Formats: sequence, C-alpha cells, structure tokens
Amino acid sequence: MTIRTYEGKTAVVTGASGGIGAEIAKRLHAAGADVVLAARSVDKLETLAASIGPRAHAMALDVGDEADVRRFFAEARARFGDVDVLVNNAGFGLFERVVDATPEAFASMMNVNYFGVVRCTKAVLPRMLERRAGSVVNVASIAGKMGTAKSAGYSATKHAVLGFTNSLRQEIHGSGVHIMAVNPGPVSTGFFDIADPSGGYVNGVRWMMVTPERVAQETLRGLARRKAEVNVPSWLGVAAGASQALPIGLVNAFAARFLNLK
Repeated sequence: MTIRTYEGKTAVVTGASGGIGAEIAKRLHAAGADVVLAARSVDKLETLAASIGPRAHAMALDVGDEADVRRFFAEARARFGDVDVLVNNAGFGLFERVVDATPEAFASMMNVNYFGVVRCTKAVLPRMLERRAGSVVNVASIAGKMGTAKSAGYSATKHAVLGFTNSLRQEIHGSGVHIMAVNPGPVSTGFFDIADPSGGYVNGVRWMMVTPERVAQETLRGLARRKAEVNVPSWLGVAAGASQALPIGLVNAFAARFLNLK
C-alpha cells in the first residue's frame, strides 16, 4: 500500500462517530494527522477520540445547519489551524418507494447528504486555494452512478454529490487542491439500521458487502495517489459504468429482475 504521512496536518472527518468515518479518522491519525472528529453526537465522538489517540479531537457539528457549519470551521481553525484534509462523510438514507416517501424525507436527505457536502467544502476551499494545497474527499456511493428501486431519494443525493465533485475538480484544475470522490457499494455499518430496518436488503446484498475498514484503506490509498475517484469494490464501479453505456431499456429490465432487493 502507498503510504503518505500527515505529520503536522489537520484533518476534519464528518460523520465520524462510527462506520466509514471512524475508520478513516483512525487511519489519518495513524499517519500523523491531528484529526477532528465531527458529528452531532459529541458523547460518542469523545469516547472514540479517546480510543484513537492524543491527536484525535471531538467537536459537535450538524452539517445540515449553515450557521453551525460556519461556527464549527471557525472554531476548528482557531484551535487547530487550517484544514489540510476534509472528508465529507456525513449522510443517511431512507429506502422507500417514491409513491410512499414524503417530500420531507427527500428534502432531509438532500440537506444532509448533498448540501452538507457543499457547506463544508465551501468553508475550507478558499483557504486551500490561497495556500494551493489541501484535499477534499467526498464520500458518495455507487448509488450515485446507478439508481435502483426504492432508493430514488438517496440515489439523487449521491448523484448530486458526484456532479458537484466532478464539476469542482474541473473548476480548480491546476490549483494544487485535490478533489476525490469515494463510491462504496453496500457497507456493513449502522447505515442500514435506518435505511433498511426490516433487514431484507442487507440479507439480499450481504455477499457483496464490504467492511468500513476496507473503504477507509482504499480512501487513504486514493489520497496518497491523488486519485480522482475510488470505487469500493472496484468491480461495482465497472458495472455501474457499463450500465450507463448499455441501452436504458436493457438496464431497466435487468435491474427490475435482479437488483430490486429492497
């Protein structure tokens, strides 16, 4: 594995109270960074920070609240200096048919999953551009490349994250700032406690699930190599790309028969 040191660097990881965020935070700390763990539940964060090490710090953050994002990053900069690595990982999903889902459910997911990424990125990007250095990692999803039944609201948020990420990367090309998307497939985390309380989807995709440790490992490898995008597992990224190249009618027929697992 390509190794990069983050000695003297400050990293912020949102949605860091468990799962992918916690594992990425652990690896950044192990690589030498001062890591700010951010989430709404500060009690969980403090316990996790204490278990990670002396350079892990817990700070409450609601990425769905513009004022709280401004407060958080002003305080983080005052305490730890400029942010060198931002990992936008906070998010959640609700798996429902469009006909059954409320407009509020769509709006809530978009506010956290997409606008949360926009808010946090805009909070650190000006200074990164001034310094001509820094990395922004947006944890999207394979669902941002290939929508499936009962995930219209969630998939739309991740499509938005990828559109934002790819457009931003073009805007700042040559600036020295690195923008990377991470697209996991199904991951064995607490995400599905909310998204799929029945457990039916998890049982259907358990064979292809990856661990948060693997996603974190691939994320750090992608950072070290300054990759534009990381798909975990990689074959799902290939499958998603192929689905975009095939006739939509064929893709829909296949998806309806084999991918409607929720």
